[in-house]
Amino acid sequence: MIRRHADVWLFLLVAFGVSWLIALPVWTGAVRLGTPAFQLLGIVIMFTPSLGVLAARFARRRGTTPRQFAWATGLTFGPKRGRTVALLAAALLGVPLLVAVALLASAAAGVARLDVAGLSLYRAQLGAALGQVPLDPRVLYVVQAVQAVLIAPFLNAIPAFGEEWGWRGWLLPRLLGDPAVSPGHGTVSPGHAPDPPGPAAGESGPGEWRPARVWPALVLSGVIWGLWHAPLTLKGYNYPALGAWAAPVFIGFCVIFGALLGWVRLRSRSVWPAVVAHASVNATTGLALLLGDAAAPPNPALAGISGIVGWVLLAVVALVVHRLRPVTAPR
Repeated sequence: MIRRHADVWLFLLVAFGVSWLIALPVWTGAVRLGTPAFQLLGIVIMFTPSLGVLAARFARRRGTTPRQFAWATGLTFGPKRGRTVALLAAALLGVPLLVAVALLASAAAGVARLDVAGLSLYRAQLGAALGQVPLDPRVLYVVQAVQAVLIAPFLNAIPAFGEEWGWRGWLLPRLLGDPAVSPGHGTVSPGHAPDPPGPAAGESGPGEWRPARVWPALVLSGVIWGLWHAPLTLKGYNYPALGAWAAPVFIGFCVIFGALLGWVRLRSRSVWPAVVAHASVNATTGLALLLGDAAAPPNPALAGISGIVGWVLLAVVALVVHRLRPVTAPR
């Protein structure tokens, strides 16, 4: 069994092993959470899944041309570019909307107290820099919010691609048995066109896996994605008050959000909508929580898109889109 899935084990060894090596300064105490050095390490770690893809590709590349491999791992815009562009726009604008709705739902549920008028938590975060900023804090927040929605996702897309090409680009179709990335599932003829035969991408057909097979792959890839964050989450990253318990909690978020990312990946047959969605959630989540009250800051484990309230919202959205537009993977 190990030999049959040797490429998966190699991918995981590289993605997990290199990330732990990069995170060693955090564990030795040389780098502390929240510092610029920590943020830099986090960005570098985000490229380790793509290193895993390259390792798996070079180790077992017979039967698939580079062009076919690029198609299979989502580096193109897929067979229906219009659909992919629409999903890119939905990711860019839809994720901030979900972040905002999750924050409002958190306030309605009583797990977050907002101070939109006074921006007390935002002012506290600015600290001493507040007096040096020539803009009113409310104007500054709006400017940052616009940047987070429309500009930051494109900057964040670079490191987000480092993750997404690994998790949704390669691992998800590999778990679904896509022959272009799955040794032992048959080979793809070198002269075969990259466009998948049969029904259009995202639609069921006799030569494709059924949606019932998709969900186990989505859950498993989400769990793996969450576990991969352990070098940082075991130190309390994302949920500082939880300490090491942040690691298992974040797995829950990764499974649920990963189901949504997996849907846009399989629906478009492209990794780019997932990249933009991932980049957008990274850009907007923290800024949204800064609308909280400084006297009672929101608990990110409960409030916001990464908290329990956000999990429920994301789960509902994921179930709805999977129900309305079931996705499959080519066989």
